Amino acid sequence: MAYTVRPINQNTTCFEEDGGVRFFLLEGQDKALLIDSGMMTKDALEIAQTVTDKPIELINTHADRDHVGSNHEFSWVYLHPSEAANYYGNAGQTGDFVPVYDGTVLNLGGRKLTVIALPGHTEGSIALLDEENRFLISGDPIQDGAVFMFGPHRDLHAYVKSLERLLAMTDAFDTIYPSHGSMTVTPDILPKLIAGAKDVLSGKVEGTSREVHGNSIMVYDIGAAKFLMGK
Repeated sequence: MAYTVRPINQNTTCFEEDGGVRFFLLEGQDKALLIDSGMMTKDALEIAQTVTDKPIELINTHADRDHVGSNHEFSWVYLHPSEAANYYGNAGQTGDFVPVYDGTVLNLGGRKLTVIALPGHTEGSIALLDEENRFLISGDPIQDGAVFMFGPHRDLHAYVKSLERLLAMTDAFDTIYPSHGSMTVTPDILPKLIAGAKDVLSGKVEGTSREVHGNSIMVYDIGAAKFLMGK
């Protein structure tokens, strides 16, 4: 699987598959944390070990199949409990998980990451805030590409509430690293996504029909991004 290594700073690395899926490695003094494990990539742990010699743990922002491609390399994973049905069901994963919740702090040794719950895209979607470095790794909900909101575990109403809550936290970060779309976006995308999602819910945005992965869906282009919704 072809991928590109994109250093963010001296202790943060982004890996981007040719298909546009990103996963991240964050290093502390004691250990490192892999955030998601790719889609077509099956050796993310081995890849991460070329970047750091520290012990590596894994957290999933959520359990869609394009985020768990190398999870089999780990005996356990950090996961929000609300994501367990998606993880063991839709994604077909095995092994144990260590629960994380909104506000959970993971200490890598001199580097703390705070879990922020973002239900909506999936029930247990999370973001990770690195307040010292002032960035957020957002998973799928915050991006300028296509936000999948069709199928089980999705709810646009919950999505709006999650982003409204996150909007109140933007004094803690300057940059957002999504899993898809542009490599970085800024916090000013949040009100655009919120307003666009509300317009979709109220019927103000006209959708177009499309087939995605064998599903007949509607695509709603809000300018800042696209929402892919069930019919």
